[in-house]
Amino acid sequence: MDLRRLFRLYAGLVLFGVSTALMVRSGLGLMSWSVFHEGLSRQTGISLGLIVNLVGALVLLIWIPLKQRPGLGTISNIVVIGLAVDATLAVLPAPDQLALRIPLLGSGVLLNGFATAAYISAGYGPGPRDGLTLGLMRITGFSVKRARTAIELAVLAVGWLLGGTVGIGTLLHALAIGPMMQTFMGWFVTRDEKRTRSANAGGPEVDVGDTSRPAGGGPGGSG
Repeated sequence: MDLRRLFRLYAGLVLFGVSTALMVRSGLGLMSWSVFHEGLSRQTGISLGLIVNLVGALVLLIWIPLKQRPGLGTISNIVVIGLAVDATLAVLPAPDQLALRIPLLGSGVLLNGFATAAYISAGYGPGPRDGLTLGLMRITGFSVKRARTAIELAVLAVGWLLGGTVGIGTLLHALAIGPMMQTFMGWFVTRDEKRTRSANAGGPEVDVGDTSRPAGGGPGGSG
């Protein structure tokens, strides 16, 4: 087990939770799965972080008929992100001034892209929501774009009906997450390749994992 990749996995998951909390405190709109989570939280009175964990666990149960296999990253995704969301919300107040809310939104979206790329590139297994996408592709024959879009729109619509926050942040995240992930993923993969070449020059090859496929709770995933 590569300790650097393991650290990247958990750092990415924690930062993903922090980024979600930043967007919540901005009050300017959430990513689609977070809209769903917040809507459930408002209707049930359960903390947002615990809702994130519970939904992740329920989605994982859907993997059984879809014949998806969880990994360390899958289980960690369910536990860590929700804890990080609640911990950040506990210490981060919600500002009233728009001049403060806009930077919270911008930093949340940017951090989310970095965090997603970090734990995906660690290569320890897909997040529960990404596994749902892959399973839907398998049983329907949908492309990844079509399957992901269908799920994202469905949870966004239900979350909005439940009272989740939809706004400019929702659109901004949808437009920015792809380019940001591509940029940050390229940076992580390049670092891994350089480390592998360096190790090969002076000793045995270091396993850097498969960084070519999605392995975490991706965009909207809030994991």
